[in-house]
Amino acid sequence: MDDVKYDIVIVGGSLGGVAAALRAGAMGSSVCLLEATTWLGGQFTAQGVNKPDENQYIETVGSTASYRDFRHAVRAYYRANYKLSPSGSGQPSFNPGGSYPGFATEPLLGHKILLQQLEADANVHVRLQLQVTQAETSGDSVTALIASDASGNTTRFTASMFLDATDLGELLPVAGVEYALGAESQAQTGEALAPATANPAWIQPITVPIALERRPAGENHTIARPAAYAQLKAQQNYSIVDGYINSMFNPGSDLWSYRRYIAAANFADPAFPNDLSMLNMAANDLQTGTLPTSSAAGDAAVIEAARQVTLGYLYWLQTECPRNDGSGNTGFPELMPRPDAFGTSDGTAAQPYVRESRRINALVLVKQQHIDADSNPGPRATFWNDSCGIGYYGGMDVHALASVGMPECFASIKPFQIPVSALIPTRVTNVLAACKNLGVSHLANGAYRLHPCEWNIGESAGALAAFALQQGVNPRDVPASDSLLRSYQQTLLDAGVPLYWWSDVDPGSSQWAAIQMLGARGLASGEGDLAFRPGDPLTDDAKSALASNLGQDINWPSSPDMTRGAAALWLAGQLA
Repeated sequence: MDDVKYDIVIVGGSLGGVAAALRAGAMGSSVCLLEATTWLGGQFTAQGVNKPDENQYIETVGSTASYRDFRHAVRAYYRANYKLSPSGSGQPSFNPGGSYPGFATEPLLGHKILLQQLEADANVHVRLQLQVTQAETSGDSVTALIASDASGNTTRFTASMFLDATDLGELLPVAGVEYALGAESQAQTGEALAPATANPAWIQPITVPIALERRPAGENHTIARPAAYAQLKAQQNYSIVDGYINSMFNPGSDLWSYRRYIAAANFADPAFPNDLSMLNMAANDLQTGTLPTSSAAGDAAVIEAARQVTLGYLYWLQTECPRNDGSGNTGFPELMPRPDAFGTSDGTAAQPYVRESRRINALVLVKQQHIDADSNPGPRATFWNDSCGIGYYGGMDVHALASVGMPECFASIKPFQIPVSALIPTRVTNVLAACKNLGVSHLANGAYRLHPCEWNIGESAGALAAFALQQGVNPRDVPASDSLLRSYQQTLLDAGVPLYWWSDVDPGSSQWAAIQMLGARGLASGEGDLAFRPGDPLTDDAKSALASNLGQDINWPSSPDMTRGAAALWLAGQLA
């Protein structure tokens, strides 16, 4: 068995895993990223959610700088390698899948760009097709992981810090990290929408998307009828109606543009003569089981069942779905699977889309009432003093799973923070959560699982691991010490990771970090909305509020024309 040593070993090439490796490597740590498959990027790539679930602030204040860097690198690739149409080239931020705003990418291209970004850092070593099978521990610490390749060759990885960035929290049981699975009870969490009884089987369903091309009308690309089609149709209640979607191609209500990742109108290039889209909606959420099961064989059976559900749904769309063109006909046989999208034989995703994971028993548990609109009357969700990032989505979105009687659940939420304490287990000292496996409840997971939030979780976990090593402390010491916490948060701000929701202070501003830190320290919260208004005069009332929040008098400089932004910069210097 080979032995190798790193500062940090990250298990899982998910979005969170990639972000963690990029940040820890940039901070000078030697990093090994282990991934069991050939793919990097998780839900953004191999899982087929390549038109990501984002928010209206994503291009500026609603994501980390490195997340935007990835998206810009994808855009740059399309601009450099394909001829764009006038409508495509005229977009302020190019969206391959449609008009601005928005973003999408081909799955394999997303993987390629992420791999290039990781390989550009000499501190980061990517090892694909290695499955972690065993952990060595000493007391409350992990000392080494053993991983095997497809031929059975094993390697022992030693490190000071280990991060679980798998989509299912696969390292947690291997390393003996305590975790939760499924839904907590209302008595446990106090959540209004939690069930009366805890249910570990209440885990959001998986989906296996499929890549499709919209060929010209009149062509027939109907797939073979799945053997269990009648059963699948009854089981899944196939329909084209889901939220605002009620048609295949009618603009504004169409399934096609919902997950379209290539809009042919954006290109004047023979590579993209037709639109490409991904089939991923409620109708092909598997309703008979989900992941994880108790065995690898059980997991494989569930994934195959989900794949058949999607093939059945495509067959229904091609043959039975009512057309909305007034013809009275049914079916869209012009929908053609694209096996090249994932390198699979039928066009289905290389991996299932995983919405919910094992979740660590963390120092802090984020719950529904921390993020939902009903519990938070202000413009933001609950304030966390130890914020290490932010997130936001259309709502707290929990998909139904019929086989265990789990209903769909959706609640409006406010823009929220990610507390660093939610990344840290209660017992194990050197393992951190870096994906959907942080300390959130079953319900809160419905908001924290989305692309930019998962990236932020991973990036902040990578930064925490590297920071703890630099300081010679345990990760749990960081939120427990005000000086360590502020130093860690400053490290994040220096890397372009926002800690607080301000809608009107762009990361390019010289005042951005100072204003962010005012919010993160609880010294300022705006004037009833998400705006800071840096150009407004600093009023006497604002001075009094800052002094009150700080808990001490502030000897302001004599500057009658001082703006709020200038005051933030000055105060940041005084508090440094």
